[in-house]
Amino acid sequence: MERILDVNDLHVSFDTFAGEVKAVRGVNFHLNKGETLAIVGESGSGKSVTSKAVMRLIPDPPGRIKQGEIKFGDRDLSKLPEKEMQKIRGSEISMIFQDPMTSLNPTMTVGKQIMEGLIKHQNMNKAEAKERAIELLKLVGIPDAEGRVTQYPHQFSGGMRQRVVIAIALACNPRVLIADEPTTALDVTIQAQILELLKDLQEKMGTSIIFITHDLGVVANIADRVAVMYAGKIVETGTVDEIFYNPQHPYTWGLLGSMPSLEASEEDLIAIPGSPPDLLDPPKGDAFAPRNPYAMKIDTEMEPPLFKVTETHYAATWLLHEKAPKVEPPEAIKKRLRGMAPDEPIIATKDGERNV
Repeated sequence: MERILDVNDLHVSFDTFAGEVKAVRGVNFHLNKGETLAIVGESGSGKSVTSKAVMRLIPDPPGRIKQGEIKFGDRDLSKLPEKEMQKIRGSEISMIFQDPMTSLNPTMTVGKQIMEGLIKHQNMNKAEAKERAIELLKLVGIPDAEGRVTQYPHQFSGGMRQRVVIAIALACNPRVLIADEPTTALDVTIQAQILELLKDLQEKMGTSIIFITHDLGVVANIADRVAVMYAGKIVETGTVDEIFYNPQHPYTWGLLGSMPSLEASEEDLIAIPGSPPDLLDPPKGDAFAPRNPYAMKIDTEMEPPLFKVTETHYAATWLLHEKAPKVEPPEAIKKRLRGMAPDEPIIATKDGERNV
């Protein structure tokens, strides 16, 4: 598949009064044309910082990209002058932020906010931009787009505001769309509508998506591949089926075990003990070792490499070393995995065909 984005050995730090916070510590991933890559992990794992680094939205100071490259075509975004990045933001790479109310300008109509990018990047006049803004509002499912284009953000519901933010992000037909927890502030029903909208728009426009979330339930519905982040590093990566049905890293086991489902009882939910490490002083060895019930002596001494499971599946855990003891996920986790496996249809037709 054609790669549209390559991130190699990315390090991002923030200078604080207490010292240097190493928020992202050597992240590597790629994005293929037309696919959705989900980056998941607890709060503080470095997901949003990674996505903002791709857009070069890290405030400097106090933040800075210490090293690494962000290859977008034949350009390294980490080294581009700010004026060149301004041409890329919004036109070739766009971002949907977490809270639509803070993303939108309350003093401007939604139409003008969509038109801004069209006038700047697409060289449209005001009449053309307004017509396109109405088309975009219709595309994202806003009823009476002609009337609502002149309204202000406070006149829209939370779900409708998020649709407006998506319309702004899609205005210039970007090749890459970064969605940073776009459904967190929404209720479950609206969340499902927004996810369905993103999938539909991706099919129509062929956009590549990086989807940032802490919710693995969301990942199952939208992603092609998944990268699991912990303490500023990617600890496991694979296709969505590999991560859900054959996870290899104990941290991924913990994330899956703490995910509620209709089948799971209260006793089946597993909390990951402890809390993420202080990245002012990252621990030696495997950062997850203090929270890992299967940690070995080597975990406190050496950082594990990414071990190959399949051509598309890698995990950074010493448990995959050939000399490591054989360890399987806890029974509760295996029960959850069996419950998620698509063996039994929810509803079956008379001839036995799956019909969910």
